[in-house]
Amino acid sequence: MSAANDTEFNSAVFLLTGIPGQEDVHIWISILFSLMYAISILGNSVILFIIKTDPSLHEPMYMFLSMLAVTDLSLSISTIPTILGIYLFNSREISLNACFGQLFFLHFLAKIESSVLLLMAFDRFVAICNPLRYASILTPPRIAKMGLVFVVRGLAVALPFPCLLKRFQYCRANVLSHSYCLHQDVMKLACSDITVNYIYGLFTTLFTFGLDSLLIFLSYIMILKTVLSITSHTECLRALNTCVSHLCAVLLFYTPNVSLAVIHRFGNSSSHLLKILLGYVYLLVPPVMNPIVYSVKSKHLRERIIRAFV
Repeated sequence: MSAANDTEFNSAVFLLTGIPGQEDVHIWISILFSLMYAISILGNSVILFIIKTDPSLHEPMYMFLSMLAVTDLSLSISTIPTILGIYLFNSREISLNACFGQLFFLHFLAKIESSVLLLMAFDRFVAICNPLRYASILTPPRIAKMGLVFVVRGLAVALPFPCLLKRFQYCRANVLSHSYCLHQDVMKLACSDITVNYIYGLFTTLFTFGLDSLLIFLSYIMILKTVLSITSHTECLRALNTCVSHLCAVLLFYTPNVSLAVIHRFGNSSSHLLKILLGYVYLLVPPVMNPIVYSVKSKHLRERIIRAFV
């Protein structure tokens, strides 16, 4: 066995990857990512501030939006500084323990975001299909309990990831495919049988993203059925318009997420650059776009933001 195989587990490091062949434009890429990071932090912080300080926004829809903003903020803070370190300072090394910690938070927050999008779909379903009972169904205590259940589910699903990876010795090339740590990326570097990790990763994807997206799809079928039964064309469009921002958030989150999961598990022949770009879209775009989409589409929220800063 080589000397690399005998290296102490805790002293080993992984090397993160930027965009290969684009080293001469790293500074411009870092400016773009810094701008997106600033927009993500500022946009989500403003939404949280407005919802917290304005009593008229203490409604179920805006409570769920604040959950989404907290999740997006946490996702940006836990990953983007590592990415900026690569492009600004060529700081590619990350210790195993730091990598395991980052991938835990990344997968945990991704599960939470999927859960919040499901809760927001349930909110739209109740508001359109059963408006008279909206306030009695989505009470603040019930919303808090639903949020707690999904936080516990996220912890239960994400905590085994670093535990499973700690069992391995990493004796292969220690270069990761992305600028941050993902379970499906790290496990490929182990010099042991990764069948359990592979099966567990597939199970968690189906149990969280698969189940949540299926329930969101079913809720919109029920919403569409109810909306089409409305005789007034104006009321029909108004009801559908309340769902546009949520549908945008769902597409922004699930499209790159599912695509990246499929490429990592089944697309061994796919372009490495495509994998890297999808990883950035999955990580950077939802936290940047969600506050913009909701601020533009929600007239009530937009007016409060304008009133607060103008």
